[in-house]
Amino acid sequence: METKRNAQQIREEVSLVELLSRLGHQPARRSGKDLFYLSMLRKENTPSLSVNDQLDVWFDHGGANLSGIKGGNVIDFALAYWHPTSFQEVLNRINDIMSLPTKGFSCDPARQKRSRQKATPVANYTIQEIKELGSNSSITQYIKSRGIWEQAKGKIKEVHYRIAEGPKKGKTYFSAGWQNENGGWELRNKIGIFEFKACLGRKGISFYKGSSEKLSLFEGFLDFLSWRKDQPTAPDSVIVLNSVNLLDTAMEKASSFPAINVYFDRDKAGESAFLLLQKKLPQVQDCSDCYLNYKDYNEMLLARKPPRLPWEEENVYNKILATYRR
Repeated sequence: METKRNAQQIREEVSLVELLSRLGHQPARRSGKDLFYLSMLRKENTPSLSVNDQLDVWFDHGGANLSGIKGGNVIDFALAYWHPTSFQEVLNRINDIMSLPTKGFSCDPARQKRSRQKATPVANYTIQEIKELGSNSSITQYIKSRGIWEQAKGKIKEVHYRIAEGPKKGKTYFSAGWQNENGGWELRNKIGIFEFKACLGRKGISFYKGSSEKLSLFEGFLDFLSWRKDQPTAPDSVIVLNSVNLLDTAMEKASSFPAINVYFDRDKAGESAFLLLQKKLPQVQDCSDCYLNYKDYNEMLLARKPPRLPWEEENVYNKILATYRR
């Protein structure tokens, strides 16, 4: 009987193209190293879900789905595909499906003849320059639009990079980015109406050492900085997952803390991740009630009305005149 793979093994060993094939989904066309599928996460007529079969990463260019997940690795896809199934159940389903004999579409016949290699997305990019915030107006505007400009200084950088191969070879891009504990760069930007998310290099959590007694745990970096805006002097150590499928890694590092405050998204994925965390670490506390009625901490922060200056008050002139009438 085959031993079930854990999350790390699934990321390293399971081919997303093969999983899609076993689920009954075949690519409609190829463009360079990307295979394009009719999205199985929502209804569409033009194939817009792309899979890089060498890096085993995917991105849905066509719009949002119920899970809110638009791209990532094989586990991110499974969380979107089987939404709102729990994280552990998703792993179980992948294990069950991938234990079947290989069949169906294979974009590279030679791939079946060798053991699967670990994806290394950094090989497709060359980082040109890492700069402090402030030199690129688009990145500045994006960070300010998230309400965390002051908190981002020193933690978020401007990452300028060039595509090393493929159809976009030679093109240069830039994004806001922060480094994870594996040396990879987690990227965020806004392109038109879409939020751009990617990682240059190896995925990993981000850890900031503080108090050894108290830990605060976040799904995303922007939520962490939003919390920091409200808690500028909090001594907590901080872990940012950067991806919900890195929960296992986070749990290992978090296990030594006697008190853990958790600020996950108020959605099915966040709830499932918290329940799994709670089974392993009973000292965790769900703090998402502090942004009740909002999906996450940053959404609550942006919903706040900024304090008015004296001259911006409603009917300010009538109020001043009233003092003279007395």
